[in-house]
Amino acid sequence: MFHGGGGWWVYVWGDEEGKKKRVSWALLRRVLGYARPYRRHIVLLLVTILVTTGLGLLTPLIFRDLIDHALPDGDAARLNLLALGLVAIPVISGLVRVFQRKLNATIGEGVIYDLRVSLFEHIQRMSIRFFTNTKTGELMSRLNNDVVGAQRAISSTIVDIITNIVTVIATLAVMLALEWRLTLLGVLVLPLFILAARRLGSRLREIARQQMEYNAQMNAMMNETLNISGALLVKLFGRGRMEVQRFEDRAGKVRDTGVAQAILGTQFFMLIGLVSVVGTALVYWVGGHLVLGGVFTIGTIVAFGSYLTQLYGPLQALTNAPVDFATSMVSFERVFEVVDLPLEINDRPGAVALDGARGELVFERVSFKYELRPETLLSDVERVGRMDNVRAVFSGDMKPGNGGRLERTPAVSQARELALHDVSFEIQPGQLVALVGPSGAGKTTLTYLIPRLYDPTEGRILLDGRDLRDIQLESLAAQIGMVTQETHLFHDTIRTNLLYARLDATQAEIEAACRAANIHDFIAGLPDGYDTIVGERGYRLSGGEKQRLAIARVVLKNPRILVLDEATSHLDSQSEALIQDALKTVMAGRTSIVIAHRLSTILAADLILVLDRGSIVERGTHAELLEQAGLYAQLYETQFKREREAV
Repeated sequence: MFHGGGGWWVYVWGDEEGKKKRVSWALLRRVLGYARPYRRHIVLLLVTILVTTGLGLLTPLIFRDLIDHALPDGDAARLNLLALGLVAIPVISGLVRVFQRKLNATIGEGVIYDLRVSLFEHIQRMSIRFFTNTKTGELMSRLNNDVVGAQRAISSTIVDIITNIVTVIATLAVMLALEWRLTLLGVLVLPLFILAARRLGSRLREIARQQMEYNAQMNAMMNETLNISGALLVKLFGRGRMEVQRFEDRAGKVRDTGVAQAILGTQFFMLIGLVSVVGTALVYWVGGHLVLGGVFTIGTIVAFGSYLTQLYGPLQALTNAPVDFATSMVSFERVFEVVDLPLEINDRPGAVALDGARGELVFERVSFKYELRPETLLSDVERVGRMDNVRAVFSGDMKPGNGGRLERTPAVSQARELALHDVSFEIQPGQLVALVGPSGAGKTTLTYLIPRLYDPTEGRILLDGRDLRDIQLESLAAQIGMVTQETHLFHDTIRTNLLYARLDATQAEIEAACRAANIHDFIAGLPDGYDTIVGERGYRLSGGEKQRLAIARVVLKNPRILVLDEATSHLDSQSEALIQDALKTVMAGRTSIVIAHRLSTILAADLILVLDRGSIVERGTHAELLEQAGLYAQLYETQFKREREAV
């Protein structure tokens, strides 16, 4: 470890290609900032370290006095006092260590709490663009593994380093005061410590890395195949035996590397112990001759033997301290990277709270690009042994490249970067506007701009004459209700999922919303009624039941503006009819923007906007658009005419 370039550079022995981790002063200052609220606990912790270290140094001195004075002089009183000291020291030291552990836990858990809350709060404020380009496993890893790693840096790694440094300095000071020649002799074995740590330590870390990589692959496979969707896919394609064989292979690799790690680990600690034995034997051998020559007493050499044990343990730990410290600091870097990400969607200075919106909505020359912004995304980091580090669970993430080499497959973005181009229209309060167009025309993107899930790349959107960016996000969300094609329900009760719309809703209001959505009778017929658990992502319910629950949730919210993806084509006729009736009730008196899949909705619309490749190519009523004989007429002939003929 050396200083240079404005920071501390820590070389990690045995890492591939001589990797080095940089710990800067700026990072250290920020880390200490999280420890600042616990500075009183930290001071007390340092005091306990000094106390326990000092108590540990007294025991060898008691043995020396016992051997050199109490026993030869036949001093029974002194013997009793020394024996009492041998009992009192570990008792006092143990009590101090209990208090030390309490302080340590208070600091560590406090830092975990502070980091997790600040991290989760910041993630909640990130835009949808961030979530569509970030793996959920990566976010979970930052909130769990990295936060725990950062906590370990403060409550464990740094404390251990300080404790070991204090112990080494204090022990060397006492040893030098007793006999400087034996002290130098005991220190002569230090190069052997370093050599053993570098040689076997690097091999041990490499095997540990392999084992964690195999663990990551095994865990990733379990995560993919043991959830409800994965289990269903395995059974439908009859791949149970294949998956068992695949699991056997990965678990076997974990087993083999575990055995190799255990054997090499035993060899490593045996060699370290042998080095300690050599140092101790050297001191006893030379010291024994000095005792025979009358240079010092037997008690002194016995005390020296005890001090060597106290010296070699911390020295052994300190040989790997730079690695542990740098690794812990990396966890802080990962946490800070998320906290420092700029907010793409945020309240402007002076943004106003909108209460009781009329529902007038205006798009003025709006364009939008699905462009990647590196400054708002997480870096692609490698974490050995973590499940989120496995990019392709079964096939791997490599493909044949030029010359037979394997190359990493690049990430794929939107098929068309410019999703909307120069879109302008007006919606009066209470109107129903239907969005029609082929797949990929930009309909869903347009609806995402209304609640500010994204902001326009160009142009602006006005609500009651105000730019959406001048309205506080919370008040904007209160005015808009949205039902998406993919309905998400929490793994909780029906009541809890409905109350997410309005936390203070009464049971009567919940039931009224469910009646409006044509779902109350179904819920009432369940054994547990509104206390029924819906399962992961609502998997225990049918598609129509989930969608009607989503509609009931929006009704309970009672927004002024409705944004609906009327996805009913995949439902049975009974569910579809119930949802269509529910939608009529919900849209009454509200400004509604509907991605229309049914002719009945299109016919009821005050305005139909026809989108193609991100632009509005036609607008008007059903009759007006048929007269134009354009894209809408083609869609009507291919998608909607059969529906009308079937009625």
